[in-house]
Amino acid sequence: MLYWALIFFIVALVAGVLGFGGISSASAGIAQILFFIFLVIFIVSLIMGAVRRR
Repeated sequence: MLYWALIFFIVALVAGVLGFGGISSASAGIAQILFFIFLVIFIVSLIMGAVRRR
């Protein structure tokens, strides 16, 4: 999931440089959503791993 967030971020950067504002903001929004989903899943897996070791 982090991979896809980085891909959308790169697409947003390239679109921004080329002047496509709408595509750039949409790609940045998707990248931001994917990154936050990744963070939530990562934190949950860390907590579950810590609980399982006990």
